[in-house]
Amino acid sequence: MKRVLFALAAALLCGLAVSAEDTAPTKTDKKETPVSNTTNEVAVIKTVAGDMVIEFWPDVAPKTVENFKTLAKKGFYDGTAFHRIIKGFMVQGGDPLTKDDTKQNRWGTGDPGYKIKAEFNERSHKRGVISMARSQDPDSAGSQFFICHGDPSFLDRQYTAFGKLIQGDDVLEKLATTKVGAQDRPDKRQGVESVKIVDRATLK
Repeated sequence: MKRVLFALAAALLCGLAVSAEDTAPTKTDKKETPVSNTTNEVAVIKTVAGDMVIEFWPDVAPKTVENFKTLAKKGFYDGTAFHRIIKGFMVQGGDPLTKDDTKQNRWGTGDPGYKIKAEFNERSHKRGVISMARSQDPDSAGSQFFICHGDPSFLDRQYTAFGKLIQGDDVLEKLATTKVGAQDRPDKRQGVESVKIVDRATLK
């Protein structure tokens, strides 16, 4: 039984990886990104299923938070989709290649053209937690992220958790329970209209 559980955990871990066939640069971005400890900013992820609001954890993953905010403010995530969904585990998105349906065979391999250093921490992967997808190299995350639908604590200290859902759990449920086919790809496109960084005080 232990072997079965270990094999399942390993398979799920591999499933969160950005493909090694990614043609984007694979070197770690060595430029120092200005870090802000501002916690009053949140991300509003507008999807076909509704809106989700994410609060950030700059205290444990400052550069990861800053990277996500920077990409969002540039409109990087607008028009992407959740390309991989496993009910009870997670929904994965953030790949710029998902903006183009003609590139479906490469979905899951895209990034912003650079990699960021891992910031593994003690925050546990529980339902609603947002974390960075990566390949076997710990420092290979770029833009792809996943939001936990279950409580995959076996990912703790191996993936960079950097925030959690504070609104829109019903939306997460809709996304996570949509029908999927081969490669855990949704039968119907689960699009992301936009990701906006806003002041928490502006939330309704």
